[in-house]
Amino acid sequence: MATLKDISAELGLSVATVSRALNGFPEVGARTRARVQEAASRLGYRPNRSAQRLATGRSGVVGMIVKLRADMSADQTFFDVLTTLTAELAARDLDLVLSVDQGSDPVAPYERMLERDLLDGFVLNAPVPSDPRPGFLRARGVPFVMHGQAHAAPDYAFFGIDNRAVCVDAVGLLASLGHARIALINGEARFAFAEDREQGFRAAMVAEGLAVPDGFVAGGAPTESTGYTQALAWLSGRVGPRPTAILCATTPVAQGVLRAARDLGLSVPGDLSVVAHDDALPGIRPAHFNPALTVTHAPLRDACAPLAQMLVDHLNGALPARLQTVNRAGLIVRASTGPVPKGEERPWQNP
Repeated sequence: MATLKDISAELGLSVATVSRALNGFPEVGARTRARVQEAASRLGYRPNRSAQRLATGRSGVVGMIVKLRADMSADQTFFDVLTTLTAELAARDLDLVLSVDQGSDPVAPYERMLERDLLDGFVLNAPVPSDPRPGFLRARGVPFVMHGQAHAAPDYAFFGIDNRAVCVDAVGLLASLGHARIALINGEARFAFAEDREQGFRAAMVAEGLAVPDGFVAGGAPTESTGYTQALAWLSGRVGPRPTAILCATTPVAQGVLRAARDLGLSVPGDLSVVAHDDALPGIRPAHFNPALTVTHAPLRDACAPLAQMLVDHLNGALPARLQTVNRAGLIVRASTGPVPKGEERPWQNP
């Protein structure tokens, strides 16, 4: 295995310069750092973690604390994101330590891990409105990045999608097809993304001159069962005129909606149009649904590389305000959306 001296001899640089370049010291120029990193990779150099920590004060280890449902299989996003994030951090010479928390105090597990003095920073996930974790970590000077954002104007590093736009784009599509009675099966209300999507949905309906009937916004776990149960109540007519279109927080929810429509003898998109947000979950292919599902598309795993790089940059001194990205989900129109059924047109639309 190559040593710092081997890299030093290879490049004609001092051992101190090589060490500083590999440990991210700002006084080393970008060109020199790139040469050193290339040589280290080519020669098979692996840092001694104990020596590295003595030199830099860093462990090369970051943490992530998650809350899991009792039925872990219900959360199809978790393992996909975890494995991808771990790989992206490893490619940047950072190891991820995972801790599962089921307590009621959201900051207690972070305090416990910080007391052990093992971690350089954190990746936060599943933000909630008025999330206390960013303030707790900032007050202690601990670098972190968040997947998503807890409110509209955060002062911390984050990568996420425009969740308001997810519903704005979906409502715009459905309104252009003549739909007026549009319902939303949202995510769990405790999460910030669900709050943003409901706000986007209601704002888009107002902008289109459309009312949101009482009961036409529901939420729940991102499962097929949630979609089936809620759609059955709406589409059976038990709670009033049925919607002509339903927006779904996830593709599993949309699977439930499609099943409920079939059980009631309704056609999609003849009687009902369905749109879902697609996180590109493993094993679920909306293009293969029957009918193929119209989606707003933003794979969760696509956040992993930016989050890993943001955390590296933050650890190397980049300001959080320069490490903020909001992407807009794509809109993929397929066969599950079509014109509003005859007789259900918007008042100003010609039949």
